[in-house]
Amino acid sequence: MGLLDKFRQGLKKTTNLLKTDIRDLFKGEGQLVDEEFLDQLFGRLIKSDMGVQAAGETVEEIRSTYRGRVTQMEDVVATIKAKLKSLLAQPADPIRFAPSGPTVIMVAGVNGSGKTTSIAKLGQMLLGRGKTVVLGAADTFRAAAVEQLTIWANRLGVEIVTGPPRSDPASVAHKAVARALEIGADVCIVDTAGRLQTQQNLMQELTKIHRVLGKQIPDAPHEVILVLDATTGQNGISQAKHFTEAVHCTGIILAKLDGTAKGGIVVAIRGQVGLPVKYIGVGEKAEDLALFEPEPFVEALFEDVGSLAKPK
Repeated sequence: MGLLDKFRQGLKKTTNLLKTDIRDLFKGEGQLVDEEFLDQLFGRLIKSDMGVQAAGETVEEIRSTYRGRVTQMEDVVATIKAKLKSLLAQPADPIRFAPSGPTVIMVAGVNGSGKTTSIAKLGQMLLGRGKTVVLGAADTFRAAAVEQLTIWANRLGVEIVTGPPRSDPASVAHKAVARALEIGADVCIVDTAGRLQTQQNLMQELTKIHRVLGKQIPDAPHEVILVLDATTGQNGISQAKHFTEAVHCTGIILAKLDGTAKGGIVVAIRGQVGLPVKYIGVGEKAEDLALFEPEPFVEALFEDVGSLAKPK
């Protein structure tokens, strides 16, 4: 499956919503772009969860281009797409590997965000590129998390390092990296306990893990990936800000995008947090992880939206 097809799969619910909402704004042979139309368009864009700022900037672009004119839906959609591409602009930002030795990737997120599955997808992607991978199960306070990650490790055929229940998570992370060094693995992915961004003691635990890894290997962790659940919408903004303060996140995996009509959250995250969206989860299979690129993302988001036949 190509990148555009993966985006189509992941954005199907959001695209269907936009098709209906934007089509309903256009009646007859054309639509007068007046303040009433602009207000309605703003509301439709907000429903995709792109946020007030991005929706406002997009509507302002439409206002300055078409206000007082009768225009066609395809022209308005083309302008919206161009604006969103500019708001999302970022180079493709895959995992950056250490110049030598194992690349250490620390993964964080709230409970239920899709963190463990995202780790498995990331591991599958790295294996596909010929990398050897070690997993570290540093979520030691939740037995189910260790079990789930162990199941994925077995499916992928990679080594996993665990610790006794309720043992020090930083110690397990240290052991995982030590094992990666010992066997000459290319990548060590360290899972951490799911936590709310408001749980200060757990956020401090994340900071400790980060510090321990840095003492073990200079510049480690080389990536700190925050997994956000796309279905939570705007709450993901608050999560991203708090986690970044604690552990200096380097990028985001947006999970469960296929399960929501709020695909516009990617725009809000880029605008309000500034972190690159590295990958998006577009399904439940291990291979359903796509490198985020603005151009195909926006094209998939608005696929066929501007070319629907207008009501007769």
